Formats: sequence, C-alpha cells, structure tokens
Amino acid sequence: MRKILTFLNTNSLEIIVNLFNHFGKKMNNVKKFFSIRDLENLSGIKAHTIRIWEKRYDLLSPERTETNIRNYSLASLQKLLNITMLYNNGYKISKIARIKEQDIPYMVKEIVAKNSVKNHAINAFKLAMINFDQTLFINTYNSLLSERSFREIFSEVFIPLLNELGLLWQTDTISPAHEHFVTGLIKQKIQTNTEKLQHLEPTKTDKVFVPFLPENEIHEIGLLYVNYEIVLRGYKSIYLGQTIPLENLKDVMKYYDDLHFISYFTVVPTKDQVHKYVDAFSKIARENNQTSKLWILGRQNQYLEQEHLPECVRTFNSIERIVEEL
Repeated sequence: MRKILTFLNTNSLEIIVNLFNHFGKKMNNVKKFFSIRDLENLSGIKAHTIRIWEKRYDLLSPERTETNIRNYSLASLQKLLNITMLYNNGYKISKIARIKEQDIPYMVKEIVAKNSVKNHAINAFKLAMINFDQTLFINTYNSLLSERSFREIFSEVFIPLLNELGLLWQTDTISPAHEHFVTGLIKQKIQTNTEKLQHLEPTKTDKVFVPFLPENEIHEIGLLYVNYEIVLRGYKSIYLGQTIPLENLKDVMKYYDDLHFISYFTVVPTKDQVHKYVDAFSKIARENNQTSKLWILGRQNQYLEQEHLPECVRTFNSIERIVEEL
C-alpha cells in the first residue's frame, strides 16, 4: 500500500495528456462555466492568487456577468489545471506567463514523464465527474492500468481523489449527484478486480472475514476495498455490505467459528451510540458462544475510548493498518 514510483511510456502519456481534448467534442449538456471559487477548489490555487495572475500576467480571461462576477469556461479550467501542474513543479508564474499557450500542454506532458501521472489523472477524474463523463473516467483509468496495478491506482490516485471530493462537496463546488456518479464508477472498479479473484478457492483457513456496515451506514467504498484485500490474500470473505442490523450477524455466527467482522463507522453509530454498539456486538458474540472479533475503521472511531472497549473489539486508523493485520 505504500506509494511506488512508476513511469509511463510515451504512448500512455499521449493518452493521458490528450484526454483533456476530449472535452472539445462533448460540450452539450455539461457544466460550461465555473466561478472563481470553483477554480480555487478544483486547482488548489487561492482565488486571490488567481485574480493576481489574471491582472498581472493575463493568464485567464473570464467573462463577466452584469454584476461584474467572473465566470470561467471549461477551457479556462483546463488551462488553470495545466498551469497549476507547472507551478507545483517549480516553474515561477512569471516564466509560465511567457510560455506560448499552445506549448503549455507539452510542458505538462514532460513533467508527467519525469515524475508521476498522479496529479494529472486526478484532474482528469475531476473533469470526468464535473461533466458526468463515463468515457473520460474509463479512458483515464485504463491508461493508468497499463503501467500500474489496481492497488497502486487505489492508494495513489483514488484515495487522494476521494479526499478532495469531500472538500469539493462541502464547498458546494460539486453536488451529491457528482459525488454519487464518480464513487459509483470507483466501486465498479473495486468490484471488478475483486470478482477476478473470487473464482479461486480460499487458500487460508485460519480466519473467515465478514465485512459489513452498520444499519443506516451507506459509505461503502472503504469496506469494498478492504474486502478486495481480504480476497487477494486468500481468505474467505462473506461480504454483507450496507446497512446491516446487528441482529443479522447471528445468522453468520451459526455457520462459522472465530469470525472476524470488519466494519466502517463513517456516520453511524453516532457519537452517543458508538460505545453501546460495540457492547451490543460483544453481547451477541457471547450469547452465541462465539470468539468472534470486530475490527472497526472510520472517523467515528475517535469517540471510542480504548480502555473501555470489549476484548473482542479493535480499532484501526487507516486501511493500510488493517491490511497489515490480514
């Protein structure tokens, strides 16, 4: 799960860089204009800085509404993302301003060749999300897959992308529809890669894992990926998925001993209910004569006091840590 530096060959680079040209052919029924706050959230460049770059270097040319509010085109967004790539790789903005506009994409291509495609791919995925463009998402993913494993793509690209989505959603740059669109595609990729492994019989029999989410919890991507890692390592996994009442776990306990339940507490149980939840799990396990364990991921872990946890319960602060225990 640690980041591994890899480099793309020339053909793969050409595919990645040229993905942005795809938008020139698909301008109907898509978001065509962006506010300066949208640009700030998508590029990471402060709005104040963007205004300075406009005024001092004439790097962007926004349109203005009747009330003098800036509106930026999709082409401006694309240009800013490319400028950001140069800027974050040591180019001074005064130097970037002197570069011919048509040469900027080629310089970005050189940076990608020297370093990693990660940032460029994340930008491509964000543009695919904004425009509900499944083709761009799949082409970007396939280009990455030509040089990287699925595990590397998930850790180096999808996790940073998902972290950014949370911020974009909170700042109203994207809507829930955007978030559901792109997370749905990421789920497909996890499930596809998991399915490739599931036709093989488990090779390890000392543990059986049961990934599930608590009742009313629907944030599934992290759990899906943990399930992929379980299967990859040769364990049997009984994937139950979203919004599972605790009582339903009894049905699985009837068939297997020494189960390892894995759950992701993103929203529920709530702060006030999280200790009651783990105590209820412990009680169910005892009543069914089980030595079952419960491993928990997610931000609600912060409300669990370690000294008051039942012996059968463990918390983990990252997917990497839980994968190390498999």
